[in-house]
Amino acid sequence: MRTFQGAYTALITPFTSDGSTVELERLADNIRHQAAGGVAGVVPCGTTGESPTLSDTEHREVVLKSVEVAGSLGLAVIAGAGSNSTRHAIELNRLAHAAGAHASLQVVPYYNKPSTEGLYRHFMEIAESCPLPIVLYNIPARTGVSMSAGLIERLAAHPNIRAIKEASGSLDLASEITRRTDLALLSGDDTLTLPLASVGAVGVISVAANVVPQKIAELWRLIDAGDGSAARALHGSLFPLAQGLLSLATNPVAVKTAMHLLGRDSGALRLPLCRPDPATGEAIGRLLAASGLRPVELVA
Repeated sequence: MRTFQGAYTALITPFTSDGSTVELERLADNIRHQAAGGVAGVVPCGTTGESPTLSDTEHREVVLKSVEVAGSLGLAVIAGAGSNSTRHAIELNRLAHAAGAHASLQVVPYYNKPSTEGLYRHFMEIAESCPLPIVLYNIPARTGVSMSAGLIERLAAHPNIRAIKEASGSLDLASEITRRTDLALLSGDDTLTLPLASVGAVGVISVAANVVPQKIAELWRLIDAGDGSAARALHGSLFPLAQGLLSLATNPVAVKTAMHLLGRDSGALRLPLCRPDPATGEAIGRLLAASGLRPVELVA
């Protein structure tokens, strides 16, 4: 079993220009780009992959293609398999297992706002559904509910629950997780990757890696090597880009726009998400240029 160490890319899902169809060959190209950048693995069908807009058939196709391409390149695959329906999450978890994913990513159920006991039962039923390792995903800004340290400690007792993607922004909660459990802690926020590493995180599931995989991978190489000075310098240089990709527009609007500006078009966003207004698009272009990248519109 993989250790969840290092940089994982939260993959965008490329669509056709009208958003009607998933572009599987563009997905494969992006995975190859990630492998060339040195990341440890990829995470399809998560928040960045617009998973709520995928049909079950599309979800299956994306996971299968990701496993096929990533596996041939030596990358791990953590397949997004979460849902706000426990029954549906179990189906997606079993799908990920059958497809050959190394683990599934299970987000806190969104919209329902379940109790702590409801969350416990939700994740435990998924963990019992098949032997696939599970990465819990705590992102209260998206789900309206945050996992407590006590709940995470209870869940960590299940042998199939191996890791947690922590995206609450709380270093206190991250510290409690590493103090009270043996779960692999993964940063769910590029701007907090280095701070979370200081309290025991072993990797990151990165949005920015869609744009700069080599730099995200290098950051974790420096962290693993114990080179704090170089890691802080790289963190500082990455910070404006990482912050902008998550603040200029709702994820994945900014990162898909950035990829388009860099000549790596990923097609349309699916409603209710849409392309940003011109001012925001220009701001994303300036952000890329300031980060040493070359947006094609600005180059032209």
